[in-house]
Amino acid sequence: MAIQTIKMPDIGEGIAEVELVAWHIKVGDVVAEDQILADVMTDKATVEIPSHVAGTVVSLNAAVGEVVAVGTEIIHIEVSNDALALVDKAQAAIKDEAIKEEVTKAVATKAVAAPAPALPSKATRSPQTTATVKMSALSEHHHPIAAPAVRRRAWELGVDLNLVSATGPAGRITLADLERYGATSNADQLANREAATPDQRYAQQSAEEVIPVIGLRRKIAQKMQEAKRHIPHFTYVEEIDVTELEELRARLNAQFAATRGRLTLLPFLMRAIVLAVRDHPEVNARFDDEANQLTRFAAVHLGLATQTAGGLMVPVIRHAESLDLWASAAAVLRVSEAARGAKAARDELSGSTITLTSLGALGGIVSTPVINHPEVAIVGTNRMVERPMMKNGQVVARKMMNLSSSFDHRVVDGMNAAEFIQQIRGYLECPGTLLV
Repeated sequence: MAIQTIKMPDIGEGIAEVELVAWHIKVGDVVAEDQILADVMTDKATVEIPSHVAGTVVSLNAAVGEVVAVGTEIIHIEVSNDALALVDKAQAAIKDEAIKEEVTKAVATKAVAAPAPALPSKATRSPQTTATVKMSALSEHHHPIAAPAVRRRAWELGVDLNLVSATGPAGRITLADLERYGATSNADQLANREAATPDQRYAQQSAEEVIPVIGLRRKIAQKMQEAKRHIPHFTYVEEIDVTELEELRARLNAQFAATRGRLTLLPFLMRAIVLAVRDHPEVNARFDDEANQLTRFAAVHLGLATQTAGGLMVPVIRHAESLDLWASAAAVLRVSEAARGAKAARDELSGSTITLTSLGALGGIVSTPVINHPEVAIVGTNRMVERPMMKNGQVVARKMMNLSSSFDHRVVDGMNAAEFIQQIRGYLECPGTLLV
């Protein structure tokens, strides 16, 4: 037998170190080739680390939450000498993808002495076969199959994934499975509370829970701290009458929803921002603190603050200035679903020039959004409410909504920020101008 070392791979894009956010194995586990061993997080996304050999785990050399440099030895796996020789030969022979596929096939076929189940070669595996083999290997050693986002959410909820019934492909646990388990568990807890005596319900509690801040939560904390440390924020709040906008949206949906998709409020806000940016390029910019340099952009790469199971993410809608209302709506749906499903590519989570954030129905009256560093502006929406307003000397019911927007006071003056928001207000209160 021999020991095969797995090092932290080079993920690309000049990334020198990553954070280890989850182990999917433990010492003593038998792993199959291509089995996912760990999840690591870069500044932009979560990446799965697979095994390139089959064998028995003898050591794990990093802890969850630890920042690990590329090239660091993180796992030692015991493999048969024959399998190790084939792996060494394969690594030396790989010159292109075609050769790589053939060598992997040879390793999978000949490494019969490896302690893990033999796998079909990659060249002959169908997607169904791959899923079945991985499911078999994982099930045998009691490793529930779930995406990183699901594992993070389970960790946040304190749920053992072994207790959750899976409905996804190849026995994969989905977010819906996890939420369903959580809802059932909560219902059981509520029933128990209702059956408890008053003394039990109001008993003093003294338990404490220490939660490590790791993974996406750590990245969010670092990003927010960096933004507040470097950027002197000021927030400007304006009230907007969106009655006519809502009437127009209802008419467009009644006429075009079946053929072009439904419109929410966000596409109108996106279009208003794009049009206002034309006259206020100072807000569609990024400020380099070290170089003391401001870069303004002709393109509007709109960041869309999105709440996910793991925390806040900001996927990017590229060239929002080129999208009409329906294309904007489709883009919002695409990037938000990708972020919530942990399927957003790394380049979809960076490069924004201005950000839009919305708390929807929970938006409150006023908020103070934090700028997405190194941008210089963020536009935030609050809750829409219907209330009495004076119009032409009469009290009438109008739908009102506040915009709470923050700016970097180093490069955006208060007057410029106010004019920018007032221009957005003009477009939203006279929504026909958005279509001109």
